[in-house]
Amino acid sequence: MPLDEDTVRLAKGKNLATVVTLMPDGQPQALLTWVDSDGEYVLVNTEPQRQRAKNVARDSRITVLIHSDDPYDWAEVRGHVVATVTGEAARQHIDELSHKYVGTDYGNPIGPQGRVILKIAADKVNTPATLGR
Repeated sequence: MPLDEDTVRLAKGKNLATVVTLMPDGQPQALLTWVDSDGEYVLVNTEPQRQRAKNVARDSRITVLIHSDDPYDWAEVRGHVVATVTGEAARQHIDELSHKYVGTDYGNPIGPQGRVILKIAADKVNTPATLGR
């Protein structure tokens, strides 16, 4: 399912997202994170050794709730990870995200496994407009 304009706008803006994956026992894990979109997919950049990356490697289902300062301006994307991008592209992407959110290159140390971009395809998208607000 394609992403709608509101979801792309929110993901490309300086908005945070709550990313929900499933732990091995089925318990949801939710973390606040930076988010992006290439217009077709929601993009989340993480490290391969982080729990969310391990979770989606085992079970690709994921939900991303992007929220702005306006509590009535949000998008929920229920979907699945369709691809991962590693290497220099993922490293450059975290710098781009850091510039968007804090104005500088990414300053945290990057582990030996590098970074990974999770490309998330939407199975269902909910926004205030789709819910009839």
